[in-house]
Amino acid sequence: MRAYRKAAAGYALSLALATAGCAGQDGGTDAAPAAPSESSRSAGSSASATGYAPYVSATTASANDAAGSPATYNLAFVISSGDDCAPRWNGVQDIDDASVASRVEELKQSGATVRVSFGGASGTELAAACDSASELAAAYGEALDAAGATKADFDIEGDELTDADSVALRSEAIALLQKQRDGLEVSFTLPVMPSGLDADGLALLASANDHAVQVSTVNLMTMNYGESYTDDMGEYALTSAKAAHTQLRKVFGTSDADAWRGMALTSMLGVNDVAGETFTLADAAEVRAFAEEKGIAWVSMWAAFRDKQCAEDASTTDALTTCSGVEQKDGAFGTAFGT
Repeated sequence: MRAYRKAAAGYALSLALATAGCAGQDGGTDAAPAAPSESSRSAGSSASATGYAPYVSATTASANDAAGSPATYNLAFVISSGDDCAPRWNGVQDIDDASVASRVEELKQSGATVRVSFGGASGTELAAACDSASELAAAYGEALDAAGATKADFDIEGDELTDADSVALRSEAIALLQKQRDGLEVSFTLPVMPSGLDADGLALLASANDHAVQVSTVNLMTMNYGESYTDDMGEYALTSAKAAHTQLRKVFGTSDADAWRGMALTSMLGVNDVAGETFTLADAAEVRAFAEEKGIAWVSMWAAFRDKQCAEDASTTDALTTCSGVEQKDGAFGTAFGT
């Protein structure tokens, strides 16, 4: 269903890993210097090699946002309204909305940083709406400035992942943006299976390399594998990470440790939107322990506003949008991931 773009012999992607600057095997430019704010916990908490960076609503506060003492918050999501190149929160709210700016400042009060996440599963990612790389880079930059962020996450999935034109335009725009903004940290959030990244995810990373994008982290969405995957979600996450690690080490030409350090893991807490998939608190603890053992850059979850037990009369839709669908204390998943 998806086209496969195979890397040429000797070809390696340039990955700006958190622990060591590595050039591609083809003699490309040195990796950008590390800026691993997730490598340490927020102010007043104990140090940890693996940070915690949950996805949160950019527009609406949740009582559980701070559970687990995040080092960074992923602000979801900036997309187009659908018919222009203007960035908007969730496609509807002005990027410079004063209420969002106030919310971001509140999130930063603990000492945490923020990362603007572009894309997501719904709506139109800006690369599919903008006409040129310069216009797209300006739109991305406008959103980063509005949040006071030096970290950009590109959550590319579904049709956007298979659209070769928007993939190439996005890569060109990000490269331009990094030239304009020294130290801009870029991550790609991509779907994964227990067998690893698919051909489209690898092609996106190849496109980024073609355009000299410096990628700090590849964030794996360890969730929604399909109806045949109904067993242990924690084990599936670990299996997916191991498979992707082999791929990343090969295509990035890095050491074993650096390939782990260039990875992040994002789980969908509780009930997933594929029947039979439920990610438990025990799974969260397992993923956290594995991430620390391997030196993975950060762990995350979708999403802080779901980190609570559903009301007795909650619907299936509620369990996918506003609560976890499992028995838990408020903020328990955040605490498990942030430990």
